[in-house]
Amino acid sequence: MDIEQENISYTDALKELEKIVKTLQSDNCDVDNMVALTRRATDLIALCRRRLTATDQQLKAALEALS
Repeated sequence: MDIEQENISYTDALKELEKIVKTLQSDNCDVDNMVALTRRATDLIALCRRRLTATDQQLKAALEALS
């Protein structure tokens, strides 16, 4: 499933990223699961980056409209 279709919030994406990082850093991390966790983390990071960029553009537009 495409991460954009999951309708996950920025906050939830960050929480999931934190959980993934803790799992990857733990001694109990399953080697077979590392690739899947890393792929999920990169997808979440990309989602967060897109959301931050979009928010930045919207804020800039709103501030320009006030000028």
